[in-house]
Amino acid sequence: MLTPRQEVELAVEKPAAGGRMIARHDGQVVLVSGAVPGERVIARIERTERRLAFASVVDVRAASPDRRPGFADPSCGGCVYSHIAYSRQLALKADIVRDAFLRLGRLPIDGPIPVASSPEHGYRMRARFHVEGTRVGFYREGTHTLCDAAATGQLSESAPSSVMSAVETLVGAGARVRSIELTESLDVSQRVLSVTVDDSRVVGEHALAQLPSASGLTGCTVQDAEGNRGTRIMAGDPRVVDPLDVLTRGRAPEGKLRRHAESFFQANRFLVPDLVTAVLDSVAGGPVLDLYAGVGLFSVALAVSGPREITAVEGDRASGADLEENSRNAGPLGGAVRVVLDSVERYLASSPSRAETVIVDPPRTGMSTDAMTSILKVAAPRLVYVSCDPATIARDARRLLDGGYTLDSLRAFDLFPNTPHIESLGVFVR
Repeated sequence: MLTPRQEVELAVEKPAAGGRMIARHDGQVVLVSGAVPGERVIARIERTERRLAFASVVDVRAASPDRRPGFADPSCGGCVYSHIAYSRQLALKADIVRDAFLRLGRLPIDGPIPVASSPEHGYRMRARFHVEGTRVGFYREGTHTLCDAAATGQLSESAPSSVMSAVETLVGAGARVRSIELTESLDVSQRVLSVTVDDSRVVGEHALAQLPSASGLTGCTVQDAEGNRGTRIMAGDPRVVDPLDVLTRGRAPEGKLRRHAESFFQANRFLVPDLVTAVLDSVAGGPVLDLYAGVGLFSVALAVSGPREITAVEGDRASGADLEENSRNAGPLGGAVRVVLDSVERYLASSPSRAETVIVDPPRTGMSTDAMTSILKVAAPRLVYVSCDPATIARDARRLLDGGYTLDSLRAFDLFPNTPHIESLGVFVR
């Protein structure tokens, strides 16, 4: 039986979800960080559970040809695959998707799973920062220890210093900063922060007016931590704007998509247009039902790219407000977007719109049982499933197959290089 701090030699087999690799010691599964499949390593046991152990590499006895020097702080958020050559990362992520569909969906994927690649640096246009005093950063994997976000290379070059300047300005005004949400436009011409503080009332007009110019921002929102009293105050324009012709690679020649930092939006500036056009290509003619619609990335792009009837459902307040504005701007340019500000479950339990195509882009937990049951009753000929978690799309794929659908195509997008995260796009037909 393995024990903490014990060192063992392991043959590394394959990737596991979450960033570690699978190995075995006397039949016991060991999840190893810092390894590459095919290697022999010496690993130190970190902790053990009933049938599982967790370990980290301390020495490499037989290195993979795909091993490369990792980033300076590989445990800092978003770097756990940084020691693996990028081409191998893409192959491992395809393996993770394939394995999830086999184990959880009971659906073998025999052909290749294409994975769209991304530049490894400067790709991230949305991020959440944690703050301790005037220290700002990401958390190290599995901890609440701050680490240097700039060193991960995910952000645009000036974003970390911009966030730091904003924190220093607010702390200097007497505020206690809790966390920060960053969002940028695709071309980095606009940068907006949503800052959560203990009490926004201590931030005076002078400090608020200083924020954009002092921090390289185009806008900022300061709001209270949940449960505290105060006001929500703004400086500059609290939104960023991206042209729809860029987001759709020319499919929607006019219009813009606006979003606040609090609203959900895909994070990779290089691959968002690829994802959007892949979804557009997957949609059949006729009415479309866009569930978990966010700010309207898919529904508004569809509306502006050609006349059609679209219903977009979003339950989050911030995203829903942006969705309403974006849909109003889309109306005269193409199809009409009917916005429903409610949970997907409640909407589907009422009288959902008829649809030839249903688009779903649910949170990491996937679709709830109630949502899935209702979607199967809608029985749309096509269902386009965008997922940020292979396990949940695989689980939901099995429900869809049992409900009369077949999997028509499956592909992936590497929205987060140097991490184990992968975005999947499955198209189901009936």
